[in-house]
Amino acid sequence: MKRRFAALAAVAAAGTLLLTACGGGASGSEQSSGAATAKSAADLGGMDKLVEAAKKEGELNVIALPHDWANYGEILDAFKKKYGLKVTEANPEGSSQDEINAVKQLKGQDRAPDVVDLGSAFALSAASDGLLAPYKVTTFDDIPAGQKADDGSWFFDYGGFISIGYDASKVTDPPKTLADLKKPEYKGKVALNGDPTKAGAAFAGVYAAALANGGSFADIKPGVQFFADLKKSGQLSI
Repeated sequence: MKRRFAALAAVAAAGTLLLTACGGGASGSEQSSGAATAKSAADLGGMDKLVEAAKKEGELNVIALPHDWANYGEILDAFKKKYGLKVTEANPEGSSQDEINAVKQLKGQDRAPDVVDLGSAFALSAASDGLLAPYKVTTFDDIPAGQKADDGSWFFDYGGFISIGYDASKVTDPPKTLADLKKPEYKGKVALNGDPTKAGAAFAGVYAAALANGGSFADIKPGVQFFADLKKSGQLSI
């Protein structure tokens, strides 16, 4: 299954991309400059001022960004080269829930995440809980209205389609539909990539099963039942 629809969000302990926000690890000079509470680069006088404030801090904390996912490895390398900032990468293989836990547990500490990449459901929940700081990136006006929060607390930065993945060296007759996963030849070979209560991709997988079995975006129960049945029959390996 594809990993998730993701929303990029600034956390309440940090500003989007570069700046530490209220409650984070900002130095006194940054706090007084307004960088910690800026809601856009324009609030600081433009990108040059934003970069200047970031360099004074000297470090960016990111979390759950695998180098082989969404081109993050190249993006991080280019970011470090362009801005000369140290990037501390925590828990590269972490889930959306791991990110939210870090935001809550590390609030006010220098290790607190500056930016998070969450599954959309987790981003909406985090925003509702007041964990995300409003910040509008320079291209905010170009993002479709349905793919961002009005205040800039989150926006969709990439998306994907739910699909069935398989190892061609081990599966000679691949499943073509979710219903095919019930076939005897797939016993013990079906899995979700994570815990649906913690990982956006796994959560989306359950929703996909719901839609394929008479459910809807308002009714995920058929998807839950689908995987419960797979577990009962021995198809599900976890």
